[in-house]
Amino acid sequence: MSVTTRQENNVGFVEIDNAPVNAIGLSVRQGLLEAVGWAERLMLERVIVHGRGGMFAAGADAREFDAPPVEPHLPDVLNAIDKSFVPWVAAIDGVALGGGAEIALACRMRIMTPSARIGFPEVTLGVIPGAGGTQRLPHVVGLANSLEIISGGKPLTAQAALDIGLIHDIDDDALHGAFMVNTEELGCVVPAQDLPAPVADPEVFARARKQVSLKSPGQHAPRRAIDVIETTIGLPIDEGLAIERQTFLELRDSDQAKSLRHLFFAERNTKLPADVVTDSAELVHVAVVGGGTMGSGIAYALLNAGLTVTILETDDAGVQRANANVNSIVEASLKRGLIDRLGADTRLARFNATTNYSSVSDATLAIEAAFESMDVKRVVFAALEKALPADAILASNTSYLDVNDIASAVSDPTRVIGLHFFAPAHIMKLLEVVRGDETSDIALVTCFTLAKRLRKIPVTVGVCDGFVGNRILARYREAADTVFMDGSTPWDIDEAMVEFGYAMGPYTAQDLSGLDIAHANRRRQDATRDPERRYIPIADRMVELGKLGRKTGAGWYRYPDGTGRVDDPIVADLGIEEAHFAGIKRVDYDADEIRERLLLAMINEAADILHEGIARSAADIDLVTVFGYGFPRWRGGLMHYADSLGVSDIVLKLQKLQNEDGIAWRVSPLLMRCAEQGIKIRDAV
Repeated sequence: MSVTTRQENNVGFVEIDNAPVNAIGLSVRQGLLEAVGWAERLMLERVIVHGRGGMFAAGADAREFDAPPVEPHLPDVLNAIDKSFVPWVAAIDGVALGGGAEIALACRMRIMTPSARIGFPEVTLGVIPGAGGTQRLPHVVGLANSLEIISGGKPLTAQAALDIGLIHDIDDDALHGAFMVNTEELGCVVPAQDLPAPVADPEVFARARKQVSLKSPGQHAPRRAIDVIETTIGLPIDEGLAIERQTFLELRDSDQAKSLRHLFFAERNTKLPADVVTDSAELVHVAVVGGGTMGSGIAYALLNAGLTVTILETDDAGVQRANANVNSIVEASLKRGLIDRLGADTRLARFNATTNYSSVSDATLAIEAAFESMDVKRVVFAALEKALPADAILASNTSYLDVNDIASAVSDPTRVIGLHFFAPAHIMKLLEVVRGDETSDIALVTCFTLAKRLRKIPVTVGVCDGFVGNRILARYREAADTVFMDGSTPWDIDEAMVEFGYAMGPYTAQDLSGLDIAHANRRRQDATRDPERRYIPIADRMVELGKLGRKTGAGWYRYPDGTGRVDDPIVADLGIEEAHFAGIKRVDYDADEIRERLLLAMINEAADILHEGIARSAADIDLVTVFGYGFPRWRGGLMHYADSLGVSDIVLKLQKLQNEDGIAWRVSPLLMRCAEQGIKIRDAV
């Protein structure tokens, strides 16, 4: 049974039991509706609704969204709870999200445990609350709060919910607290829908729309949520619910919602290869080599997971730097309210930085985050092999280098694996787990399990230059540079990609990271680069001119005051000059042509990555491109977007571009096969 009922004295207990997260599917809706009748037949004093397994309810069952709605619909169930003469009390543990929060709002009272969360994240799935959230919440917490909560999609802590009046109490044992509520007090509580509606203030709506345009550009659901609240303020509840429901159903079938659901399930379905069945090694103490920006971020992520961490450095200056970097992250987390003073002190008590490799003799995992040089990494791995136990796992945070080559520096290469973190390592969710030719199953499982413990999204990838993400990024930048040289400017290219949904274009991003980093990587590739492949020298000219990005005050853009940027005519002239030297007649690309070329380049490269087995699925590439490289989430990821375009159309466009450059635009064999067989990329492997 997905919903069970029991009676104690004259109090009814209704338990939602739909593991693992108590999703509100058909059986739960049926059970709740039956529980309303059960309580009324018994003339109970009250009903306490709660969830099994420390979880109230994590929202609707998104798997049902691709099928026609089936009665009873959640709005009807919650209306029955709201209008019942037996008052309901929500005892919230874990999370009450989406439909779970709407169940709570339909109850007369709401009590949460201190660690619980409540909120309306529907906009992150491309929809709006569809069972009264937009109607009841403004009556309870006011207009400004409800607009922020619903259009932002961010859950609230129990204290934040109490502060704005969303809940009535916080109790270490919410179930007991709900049982002990005074009957007279409960009888005086006005149901959410009967509370007065807030005043429809145009300025509040204008501020909410401005905030959405900044935080969620290109996304429809947040704006539609605001529209629904504005339209229905002051309407009778039944009319408002009908408008809300119609909008929800319309959005549910939209391309954005389908893309976001795809990514939702892809994120939750990250798994190890089917043939890997071993257990993970126990991790208590982890060594991190290098205390720079990346190493300190990795160390802090490990500290957050409850691990003991030692950063290994080459000299005392490095130790001081590592200590300063980790302490800086701790202080920043304190200021943001992510941890309290006790949490900060506990983390720092498990942290040490030293030059002494013997201090990590009990570590079962080491993560190397040293300079991106094969020679440096070989020296580091040889030192780790001597210092750590013989069965310790040795991981490299390399972004590009050959993990198999790194593994050759130790006597047992099965211990070696790649763990490609993304900066800032304690914040970014993606982790590429790079499996070398000889990487053992236990190393793979341990690192995959660690990623989950770090609350990151692990994607298992194979060995090649740049793995999945950086390889696609390199092709993206190459295509951008070609468009620049052949007829555009960096700012036109950036603007085109921002319009597509990226937070920033490729040239703005390079100015942030520094042009010298990409330059060093190009020099590393000089010996193996195809001499027949066209090479765009503009970025090399930039480095020669000392235009390295924000850190030098000038890169693709100029930064005259250190923050604001302006277009640089010198850079535009470099493109014209190099085109002249190459004998190229420049063309005038419009924004659509720019976007098409850059996106087709990435899609084609990603298809090759799938074809070569570097990525295991199209969904894995979607996760990498969204969570590591800024591809707009609401488009579902690069491969999902490609499938939405249609593989046959993609192949035709690539074949046309292949006439311009037969090497850079060679059509991927995987795309050709998909077009010939009439299948989607997601079904090709």
